[in-house]
Amino acid sequence: MHLPATGKQVRNVAIFTAIYLVVAALITLSARNFEFVFYLVTMLLMIAAVYVVHRRVGISNGILWGLSLWGLLHMIGGLMPIPNDWSQNTDPGVGGVVYNWWLIPDHLKYDQIIHAYGFAITTGLCWQGLSSIAHTQNDEPLRPTLGLMTICAAAGMGFGALNEIIEFIATLTLPQTNVGGYVNTGWDLVYNMIGSIIAVIIIYFTQGKTTAASQMENQ
Repeated sequence: MHLPATGKQVRNVAIFTAIYLVVAALITLSARNFEFVFYLVTMLLMIAAVYVVHRRVGISNGILWGLSLWGLLHMIGGLMPIPNDWSQNTDPGVGGVVYNWWLIPDHLKYDQIIHAYGFAITTGLCWQGLSSIAHTQNDEPLRPTLGLMTICAAAGMGFGALNEIIEFIATLTLPQTNVGGYVNTGWDLVYNMIGSIIAVIIIYFTQGKTTAASQMENQ
């Protein structure tokens, strides 16, 4: 069973997040980057949703920091320019920002790493929510079984698909975006899945052993 973040820990995460959001907002407005205004509003809504979930299930300090770092990496990816000699997406109308940086040319992009990381954290959040509201018959900590891990991975990928829907809405409402085409969306979904699978493997082999040991001690 995870330990919910304390009030002080939540405040620390909130202050850190607020600082980089204010900086990102100033950069966005000065550059008249209306696409990122859309993403800033979306992120504020997501923060509100996380706060509501935390009030209900008590998210751990680690997951809260993981979510905040994901937001920071997203801000860096969309706002920080990269040198022209760095490998990047050269499609017409696509700006040279960190999100378009190919870490391994034509094989691995910064954006893909952030997708895998972000939805690994999201999957961990889904597990914490599930384990907080579900109880065993003896009111013992919920054990991360293969079936429950499958559900959490599916939930993480579902949130990843929701992210793609939000990006699709951006392409319909904004004159120019850095979303990318159909192939980019497909790879985003693949890396969302990779992140979710990595998360449930870690949960299964770490928390599963801890829960099993705890249950044996109580017998």
